[in-house]
Amino acid sequence: MEQWKINLAVLWFGQFLVMAGMTMIIPFLPLYLKMDLGLTDNHEIATWAGVIFAGNFVTSFLFQPLWGKLSDRYGRKMMLLRSGFGMAIVMTLMGFAANPWHLLFLRMLNGTISGFNPASVSLISATTPKEKMGFAMGTLQSGAIAGTILGPFIGGLMADAIGFRPIFYITGALLFLASLVAAFLVKEPFDRAKAAAIPQVSVIQGFRELSHVPQLTALFAVTFLIQFAMLSPMPLIPLYVEELHHSAENLAFWAGFVGSVTGLSNMVASPLLGRLSDKIGAERILYVALIGSAIMFIPQAFVGSVWQLLVARFALGVFLGGLIPSVNALIRKFTPEGMESRAYSFNSSTLSLGNMAGPVIGGLISGWTGIGGVFLVSAVLLFANAAWVRYSLNNSKRQAVVSGQDRTD
Repeated sequence: MEQWKINLAVLWFGQFLVMAGMTMIIPFLPLYLKMDLGLTDNHEIATWAGVIFAGNFVTSFLFQPLWGKLSDRYGRKMMLLRSGFGMAIVMTLMGFAANPWHLLFLRMLNGTISGFNPASVSLISATTPKEKMGFAMGTLQSGAIAGTILGPFIGGLMADAIGFRPIFYITGALLFLASLVAAFLVKEPFDRAKAAAIPQVSVIQGFRELSHVPQLTALFAVTFLIQFAMLSPMPLIPLYVEELHHSAENLAFWAGFVGSVTGLSNMVASPLLGRLSDKIGAERILYVALIGSAIMFIPQAFVGSVWQLLVARFALGVFLGGLIPSVNALIRKFTPEGMESRAYSFNSSTLSLGNMAGPVIGGLISGWTGIGGVFLVSAVLLFANAAWVRYSLNNSKRQAVVSGQDRTD
């Protein structure tokens, strides 16, 4: 098997485990706080659960750029292994937490040392043949989506079968195994001497340099808006499903189904649209996927039944499947040489920012307009982002044509 395929297979498995590990606690976190960590007041439990779950994303948002800088300096594989083995240890320690403060500290530490995902994307982008880039990015994305979808499901099953604390031990062991496999099988042609010769700048200066590339700022905005649009209605979905279902029967099942169906279609569509982007160009896939995603948010505000909502969200997932792979491929295209990992880390930070901002702002908007307004705001933002992306990418083509003419003259 070609080395890039080995890298892709191993890192797909790693992405799956990392995302599953981060989301596995969703179904049982309140119960863990109540039964094992001694909390009794329901309001206190709900508050701690929200803070603990968000803590991972807060520190991840802050520290991703630092790891990206070190990745460009010392290699993607080294940062990937640092993150994988570090998260394996921290995840295991969560099973020994004695109070909510311990769990919050460990979740924030987990976000601080994270970086497996952007390091994986950067490594795949550096080792995959250009003509296979879309397929590789789409496949890698499907691993992350699969982990995000199946993580809560697996966590719920394991909690019923073996209790809460053993879940952390098993997850930590699997992360350690995935990192160990990556250490032996993943290969990266990284030239340390060449990297050392490139002038090193601070994280802030690196951000300033990358922000001067208009295509990258537009692409970072895509990543933020994907997460914002996906997560802003999520806390409200059970209430919306209850309103549409007109019954309390099987309400939890339907709410879970509506919440996960977008991820399922996304997981299937990502590799397919990635392969298509290799043939017709990532720019076209990105633009069509943005417009399609914006359109698919509109009917969700006006559906009259759960089945209509399911169809709209399934179609939304198909279009969303073309966004992340296209964004990752185009970031590689427009990033200055030697700053690829840093660019992917900034992109990962915008993803974490979307994870944090989406539920908060979505709740505020729904208070003014109802949940329908949340879907419509997401649609408007995606339409605006599509116009921004179109202008930025077309402008880069015009500049390339002009510079080519100047060289000819």
